[in-house]
Order: sequence, then structure tokens, then C-alpha cells
Amino acid sequence: MPPQELLATPRWRRTGDTRFPIAATVDGRSWVLRLNRFPDHPLWTLFVDGDRRFDIDDTPPTWGKPLAKTAPPLDATTATEALAPVRDFVAYGSEVGDPCDNMFCCG
Repeated sequence: MPPQELLATPRWRRTGDTRFPIAATVDGRSWVLRLNRFPDHPLWTLFVDGDRRFDIDDTPPTWGKPLAKTAPPLDATTATEALAPVRDFVAYGSEVGDPCDNMFCCG
């Protein structure tokens, strides 16, 4: 069965952060997408309430285009709060205790 998040319709907001550029609140839960170094890693990692859910290259149609320039920005305080649980997970794999240490793709 596919993850339930693939059926959701998030309303993405820009965070102003290059590694975690987009966030949404879905059913009261905080979603954050990490932009990974593609093609060395999957394009995105989805975090829900600070927990890694899965990696994905192509977002489902219900997600729209997360990096669309039309996505409104979060205010600075809300962006800081949304990113606080994932701030230490910049390197791919760090959220599972196995951070990428390749300086070319993860540095």
C-alpha cells in the first residue's frame, strides 16, 4: 500500500531555506521537504512532524509543483518553527544515523 501522504493535497509555502525550501501543514501536521543532491540521491525527502517518511523523485499530481514560484512564503517565525525539528538533517541519510559524507554531493 502506498504511503497515505501520496494522496494528500498540501498547500506548499516557501521557507527561504535552500535545503528545506518548502513546507506545508496537512491535517494539523507539519510537512517539510528536503531538497537532496539529485541524481546522487532521491530528489526529495518528506518529513512529517520532524520524522522522515520517505524519499521520492517525482511528486504525485495531488502535491502540485512544490517549488513553484507562486507558492507563498512563510513568515520568518513560522518558517523557523517548521524547520526546527529537521534542522540537523541537512545531509542525506542523517535522519537515520547514516549521513552522506561525500563532499561532492552532500557537502
